[in-house]
This record gives sequence, C-alpha cells and structure tokens, in this order.
Amino acid sequence: MAREIISTDKAPQAIGTYSQAVKVGSTVYMSGQIPLIPQTMEMVEGNIEAEIRRVFDNLTAVAEAAGGSLKDVAKLNVFLTDLSHFPIVNEVMADYFQQPYPARAAIGVAQLPKDAGVEMDAILELDS
Repeated sequence: MAREIISTDKAPQAIGTYSQAVKVGSTVYMSGQIPLIPQTMEMVEGNIEAEIRRVFDNLTAVAEAAGGSLKDVAKLNVFLTDLSHFPIVNEVMADYFQQPYPARAAIGVAQLPKDAGVEMDAILELDS
C-alpha cells in the first residue's frame, strides 16, 4: 500500500528526521506534537493547560491536513513530565473530544524535547 506524507504549515514543522504524519490506506499515524506555536516555532507561554491546548491545536491541524479531525482519533498517547497534570489533560480533552472517546495511554517521562511538559501523538482511522 502506498504511503502519503501529510504536512501542513498550520502545525509546527518537523524538528528532526520525521514527518508530521503518514497516511497508509485509511490510517493516519501522527507524530508527536509538543506545544510549539507553528508560526514562530517557539514554545507557547503559560501554564501546563496552555501547553496541553497548544498540543491539541497542533494535532487538530495535522488531522485536518490528512482529511480528518480529532473525532477520527482511534488511539491517543499522552506523555507528561509530571503525571499530577493528568487531571488537567482530562479537563482540556473534554473541550476537544466527544464520546465515544479514543483509546488512550498516559506515560510519565523524565524529559521531552524543548523541555515541554507534554507531548502527544495519535492514530486516526479515516472513513473510506
């Protein structure tokens, strides 16, 4: 099956050897997003809630570039440098997702790129 590379200027450009997303058939594998502002490639200022919202906005932009939306997310991985922030992830996630919610994992990590407090990646399944 052919692979299609997904790219948009509405999300941060890749800062390494990866694509924003890769579509294979009707499945889209989205790379991890940290709270970078696409226009400046600078980290969002503010608290962890601002970081989480920026990450969801970045994921939204990549999902839309792939022809979908966050409603198409089948699996979401959340990486946090402080797992005590997980309730905030749940609160903010309710603003971006409706039931039925995607499958999800939350992983505590020691450090993330650019000292972000949160990173997320996702797998979308688009309607054929």
